[in-house]
Amino acid sequence: MRLFRLLKILRVSLRFGLDEFFLGHERVRGLRTALNSALFWRRLEQPRAERLRLALETLGPIFVKFGQVLSTRRDLLPSDIADELAKLQDQVPPFPAEQAAAILARVYGRPAVQVFGDFQREPVASASVAQVHLATLPEGAEVAVKILRPGIASVIANDLALLDAGASLVELLWSDGKRLRPHEVISEFARHLEDELDLMREAANANQLRRNFENSPLLLVPEVYWDYCSTEVMVMQRMHGTPVSQVDALRAQDVDIKKLARAGVEIFFTQVFRDGFFHADMHPGNIFVSSQGQYIALDFGIMGTLTETDQNYLAQNFLAFFRRDYRRVAEVHIESGWAPPDTRIDEFEAAIRTVCEPIFDKPLSDISFGKVLLRLFQTSRRFNIQVQPQLVMLQKTLLNIEGLGRDLDPDLDLWDTAKPYLERWMSERLGWRGLLQHLREETPYWTTLLPQIPRLVHRYLDDSNAQRERQQLAALLREQQRQTRWLLVVAGTLCGILLLVLFR
Repeated sequence: MRLFRLLKILRVSLRFGLDEFFLGHERVRGLRTALNSALFWRRLEQPRAERLRLALETLGPIFVKFGQVLSTRRDLLPSDIADELAKLQDQVPPFPAEQAAAILARVYGRPAVQVFGDFQREPVASASVAQVHLATLPEGAEVAVKILRPGIASVIANDLALLDAGASLVELLWSDGKRLRPHEVISEFARHLEDELDLMREAANANQLRRNFENSPLLLVPEVYWDYCSTEVMVMQRMHGTPVSQVDALRAQDVDIKKLARAGVEIFFTQVFRDGFFHADMHPGNIFVSSQGQYIALDFGIMGTLTETDQNYLAQNFLAFFRRDYRRVAEVHIESGWAPPDTRIDEFEAAIRTVCEPIFDKPLSDISFGKVLLRLFQTSRRFNIQVQPQLVMLQKTLLNIEGLGRDLDPDLDLWDTAKPYLERWMSERLGWRGLLQHLREETPYWTTLLPQIPRLVHRYLDDSNAQRERQQLAALLREQQRQTRWLLVVAGTLCGILLLVLFR
């Protein structure tokens, strides 16, 4: 099965002329000429960007998601490719309406027309894993019905198997492969994809994010209608808004674009550091804006989580970075275990300064996080820093946020926007406010434990007395054994003397 999938990838790549991307360098011109001669029958009439999009759509959901991530990086891609890949965000070809109706009938045990007051057969959006239809509930509420693509699980399983095989090749053929921990990274990616294949999990993710931002002036999250949800179908409140990528339409609605860009940064840091639970698929197709200028989150299949330890180290890293305290950045990497304990702090500090210092005092339009991350990657390889699989989704989300911020307000000062929030978070977490918060959180535990202290002390004393008695008994046994051995020696000696007297 994997071999057939690999052959399909090669066949699709040749069919759509993707060798143009891989064999475009001057050094391999001869190889490309030979390949074109062998494929003389091939006619490539569409532009290269359209061919790339069509190839990714043909290869399936993992490749579509790859294209979605690339589409947000207009600073790294030619404009024609970025514009074409942007269509992957919500314009993936839908599966037939008959299949959608069959899935709904199987899930509910009756036709969709008997479940919903009204159901639109044609989808309003189609993505790599599922598509969305509009409907109304019997009581009149407007809803969006998300239906999982049929047979998608087996396609993803095969692609993940190929990625895992590729990870083995990376470890085997590349000297830096093991440090990158490709198997762990792919396992993390696979875990999030598995979450996307269970729409009950996505519904739970949406509910959690809705609670986290309840009554927030920054972010709206649709309500989930649990009675209509299953692993293959998710029904949620229909949200009205404008895609965040349509900046001109937002301006026509008198939305403050600069304020919107700042709000996006605050929402990101709030999710990461306050909640440790963040939307990890924030490409423009998943983000709408209300007429009041609030973000509307959609598609909750991929959510990232962070432990309190990760949050703490990340916050210290960000804050030290914003303060240009590169020595503290180096120290935090070592304290967290991300860098080896024998790393020379002064050398690591100098390397980080070399990468980061040139980007300060520049607007977002003049900064490419993609290039900064590339240079940081080269630095981390030099100092043998381990890749953290649990942070891969965070890095992906950060790139999405940069892409959104660049489209909304190229002059956004990311540092000035994020620094006060991080300082406030650190004060609340590690200062006297954090101490009071921890005391409040621990109060129920101590309230339960305090009445038990006398009993626990008594039990400890009893256990201690019993342990002392056992020790004393063991000592007596050892003493008896020692005395028995001496008695045997004395008895043997006396017997020997008696025998000598008798047979003298």
